[in-house]
Amino acid sequence: MNNIESMAELARSNDIRVIISSVLPALDFPWNRGLEPAQKVIKLNKMLKEYCSKEKRYYLDYFSHMVDVQDRLKAEYTYDGVHPNKARYKAMAPLAKSAVDSVLND
Repeated sequence: MNNIESMAELARSNDIRVIISSVLPALDFPWNRGLEPAQKVIKLNKMLKEYCSKEKRYYLDYFSHMVDVQDRLKAEYTYDGVHPNKARYKAMAPLAKSAVDSVLND
């Protein structure tokens, strides 16, 4: 969280508009099992959203569009449980475009 805040403040000091997106859901990492990231991701996303609200930054919420009832990436959106598949990236594009349009029109 501190690193993200630092990058956002550095961007602001250089007149760069900032969009902070949520971290995508993940129940586990196939290459490093047992880290139990799901609740950590939820906690970090809450902190990111609160930071954006407080600092008047745009929060792009991919998480709520992609999470299933077990706090993992929906199976149809991924090939490994962590990374979106090509179809999902295409579905994420309008959300990103909307965020960019909103920030540029402020």
